[in-house]
Amino acid sequence: MLSADEIEHCVRVLRAGGVVACPTETFVGLLADARNARALRRVVELKGRDPQQPIGLLLPHAVALAGVASELSEHARALAARHWPGPLTLVVRAAPGLPSELVKDGKVGVRVPGPSAALQLVSAFGGPLTATSANPTGKPAARSAAEVRAYFANRLDHVVFGESPGGLPSTVIDATTNPVTVIRRGAVDPDAL
Repeated sequence: MLSADEIEHCVRVLRAGGVVACPTETFVGLLADARNARALRRVVELKGRDPQQPIGLLLPHAVALAGVASELSEHARALAARHWPGPLTLVVRAAPGLPSELVKDGKVGVRVPGPSAALQLVSAFGGPLTATSANPTGKPAARSAAEVRAYFANRLDHVVFGESPGGLPSTVIDATTNPVTVIRRGAVDPDAL
């Protein structure tokens, strides 16, 4: 886990529009202030990502959904209560005013990460951070600081030391449909939802 000094340093970097590579409970993620247009552009450029492909969000807690979702079904609330913090991404109707890099078809993907350095950072930051794997598009997701450095050299503002367990990525569920739609199978068994 992160020391208080490193958390403070990372939060300063994030508030200044920087990009931090940080272990989550699945893989290493690229974290940036999700409301900072310059930071979002950097994430897209670093990954070589299609700007039309939305970037998901990490939230500090389920209450933060109110700031990024325009509506939430009871089923979506129940899924969040049961699986957060953890590797379940819910696609919900996006609140007005979210940056275009986060939204597709009026929807945004959100999750509260499980116990990890990423949960410590997003909690200390107090607002939404980007939730995208630390790898160039098309390459395997990084699991360690060494893999992150191999991909990005010194183009990131900070790399948190440590490893993620790897395995399966977060399960992605479109919670705007009834019944919900499984977009990506992952660490949370969709059949158990």
